[in-house]
Amino acid sequence: MPTLAGKTAVVTGAGSGLGRAVAQKLASEGTAGLVLIDRDKEGLAATREAIAAPRSCDVQSRCLDVTDSAALAEAARKADAAFGGVDIVVCAAGIIGPFGKIVDCSEEDWLKVFAVNVHGTFLTVKHFIPLLRKRGGGSIVNFSSTAGLVGDPLLGPYSASKGAVTLMTRSLARNHAAENIRVNCVCPGSIDTPMLQSVFEDLGDPAARAQREQEFIAFHPLGRFGKPAEVADAVLYLAGPASSFVTGVSLPVDGGSIA
Repeated sequence: MPTLAGKTAVVTGAGSGLGRAVAQKLASEGTAGLVLIDRDKEGLAATREAIAAPRSCDVQSRCLDVTDSAALAEAARKADAAFGGVDIVVCAAGIIGPFGKIVDCSEEDWLKVFAVNVHGTFLTVKHFIPLLRKRGGGSIVNFSSTAGLVGDPLLGPYSASKGAVTLMTRSLARNHAAENIRVNCVCPGSIDTPMLQSVFEDLGDPAARAQREQEFIAFHPLGRFGKPAEVADAVLYLAGPASSFVTGVSLPVDGGSIA
């Protein structure tokens, strides 16, 4: 039997990259209902097309910004009406922000990174936890980063925001354990996604880009970038029954970069 047979899951940031990979993985493991959330309408449509889900899986899309509390509240209401609760919430929406030192970051960029990565995670959890309660518990998987475990000197705002997500996850785990709601986070290293490629593309010059790519790869003892599917496998573990006695954990998926 598939790992998630009969379960309903919500995935934010589902329009591309890691969110799309997670949505595909959860669908392949038997989810009966899947709510995809992203602000990119075309990305959501592409994810729906990429999902090889059985016809019994009801896949719904919600085009919204995770910083919009009212929109998330409405998405939760619709999910409740359609499925009578949810079992899994994956908060994968995020942005990387500017490349550089914290002191060189503008206030506008700093607030934007925190709005999506931290406030967006908070709002998603806030609005969907009542639906987990209706099912007698469930699993929340937040997206932090290795940059949220050890400070990244050149991704300052991103690193600070992911550190906040890491500790938010631990607080939530302690808050909701008695309700049988487990809360964990995955901490990817450098994964080959559009978000990572944007860091290199900002350089413009092909030689400089190639050099930065090699610098990033050198941080990983396994000698390569991770694949989105490898992170999705970790999310499946944390979301599913195999991790039934695991909560409050920050799981690196990083090729050994912080070993």
